[in-house]
Amino acid sequence: MVDMNTDDAEAVSLTIAGDKEAFAVIVARYTERAYRMALYVLGNEQDAMDLSQDAFIRAYRNLKRFDVSRPFFPWFATILRNLCYNFLRRRKRKQAYNIEDFQIAEPSSPSSPSSAPSSGIAVETKVALNKALSKLSPQDREIIGKFYFEQLSYAEIATELDIPIGTVMSRLYYARRHLKDRMLKGER
Repeated sequence: MVDMNTDDAEAVSLTIAGDKEAFAVIVARYTERAYRMALYVLGNEQDAMDLSQDAFIRAYRNLKRFDVSRPFFPWFATILRNLCYNFLRRRKRKQAYNIEDFQIAEPSSPSSPSSAPSSGIAVETKVALNKALSKLSPQDREIIGKFYFEQLSYAEIATELDIPIGTVMSRLYYARRHLKDRMLKGER
């Protein structure tokens, strides 16, 4: 009997043995995370939903290549990331990156007591950030999304992206610099 307490390795082994319900546990476990990951790279909700679903299909078809002694999500994340980057290459244009997708707190409404000029600044900052994020590379958006919006640690990002922690730190450093440069260019 497969349930949500079944670990990934067991679910994959059962799926390979023919139990399709076992893969449903993996899909349920990682759907939201896969969607967010695709959204960071693509910046478009519908494309993120489509490609995250495509990645599960591709993973299912290639489960026999998966090493059950390793964690599932980093392997799956590689499939998803490759699908996203290939999609962007085919499309040859970047989509707008929408800050609201990450549930950043909205500034107070004009009727609220704290509707001083600070709320106008917050809206302007949000717009500038949205614009700056849309101009970053997919790799920069991905690392910023994982660190700031998902609040993953360096170690968690390294595991998910299957890269060394030092590489995570380096990519995040440069992504921050690129974001800062875009923000400053937007103010001029």
